[in-house]
Amino acid sequence: MRSYLPIALALVALVLVSCAKATPGVPRAEGEIDAGTVAGLAVTNDDSVPSGPRQNAPKVDITAENADNGDMDQLALGALADLYEYWGTRMPADFDGQKFTPLARLVSYDSKGKALRLCQTSTSGLINAFYCSLDDSIAWDRGVLLPELSKQFGAMSVVTVLAHETGHAVQFKLGGRSGITQATKTIVKEQQADCYAGSFFRWIADGNSKRFQISTGEGINKVLATMFFIRDPAGTDANKQGAHGLAWDRVFAFQMGFSNGPKRCARMDQKEIDERISEQKFAEEDYRRGNLPVNEEYVRKIKISLDEAFTTSGTQLPQLKGNGSKCPSGKATDPVAYCPEDNTVVYDLAKLTSLGTPPKRGQEPGADGSGIGDFAAFAEIASRYTMSIQKSVGLSLDDEKAALRTACLTGAWAHVAEKPGDGQNKLRLSPGDLDEAVAEMLMGKSLIAADINGNPVKAGFARVEAFRLGYVNAKECTARFA
Repeated sequence: MRSYLPIALALVALVLVSCAKATPGVPRAEGEIDAGTVAGLAVTNDDSVPSGPRQNAPKVDITAENADNGDMDQLALGALADLYEYWGTRMPADFDGQKFTPLARLVSYDSKGKALRLCQTSTSGLINAFYCSLDDSIAWDRGVLLPELSKQFGAMSVVTVLAHETGHAVQFKLGGRSGITQATKTIVKEQQADCYAGSFFRWIADGNSKRFQISTGEGINKVLATMFFIRDPAGTDANKQGAHGLAWDRVFAFQMGFSNGPKRCARMDQKEIDERISEQKFAEEDYRRGNLPVNEEYVRKIKISLDEAFTTSGTQLPQLKGNGSKCPSGKATDPVAYCPEDNTVVYDLAKLTSLGTPPKRGQEPGADGSGIGDFAAFAEIASRYTMSIQKSVGLSLDDEKAALRTACLTGAWAHVAEKPGDGQNKLRLSPGDLDEAVAEMLMGKSLIAADINGNPVKAGFARVEAFRLGYVNAKECTARFA
């Protein structure tokens, strides 16, 4: 996979937790965050709701040109059949009676096989899926892309890609109702398409699909993790033709669609994107265009940045100790733990270094022993550090509220990290770092969104929402999760 740059923090005191009382009048982000639900739906796992094609699903009555009718083509056509049904109802309901018409062409190809000429492009080596407005078609690579996605993230990742491409078809069919014109930048079109995909997955999660089902826990987590796989390389300029967004941006758009539906997607415009998009070019001074090493030197600098961010009057800041991740009491959460008995954060440097090592190209981050990147490791340290801040004002540490609050406070620290520091603290957030936070929070055992015992919030959806909430508005961390 791609590498990301180190973090860097500003010399700004962040007064986050001064009381456990909700703050009135603070603007709320879209949608409430509840550890027990995913945008209002109960959290389910794959044991109770297996994610993937339904058994005994109805026969698909649509076909694709050049198809081999193998598993990948059947999966793609099943997804499109459901998408036709979804948009056939949803488009007229949400957009003043506008009817959805099926695609004029569906084309399957093998990027390793005989080349076709589609949308004025050869499919030779084209590992992709795309919508072409020239002939109102959707095409997909059954040879490499779909099998790779299915292998790493499951069958529903293939459905995700087809839902995104159908989102582009929806834009084209809606015309001006989608706010899209010839002058619209690619990034706006792509964010809308991710959002439309999210709205379709809400329909599946609600149990409306005849062909697919998905759990709101592990199932949606894998769909969101797919965004990490198909994101732009870190350092891409959002204004560049063809820009899709980093995982941070793409997950946000998907969640907006899932939570709020297609009308919200159509409201995404250039002004909104300019205000929130994280995708940007590397600065000239960015070191290594990759990751900082996770070693004692940079752990020390992270401690400085955290002290500067969370210093408040009367707060006793924790000390960091590299003696493994076990507390004096014997309790431990790998690779970092907070020890309330002596107010220390203890860490296992070797395990942190492993987590901080970027995965190889094509490897799922955090899977099969692979790492994620430096920010994932440093954010896990920050998450345990925030336990001390919460304890100092009498907040709970061992429940789901604490886990959500921890993710929120870690996100607040990440926001402070956007500006370069002074003195001993010269670290700063770089393009791609937030993607690493997303990847960590979608793992089974996320410390960023876990309580003191290492128990994470059940749904990755809520983990990411809580982190983003703190990143956008730090005051919300106590107002929401007191």
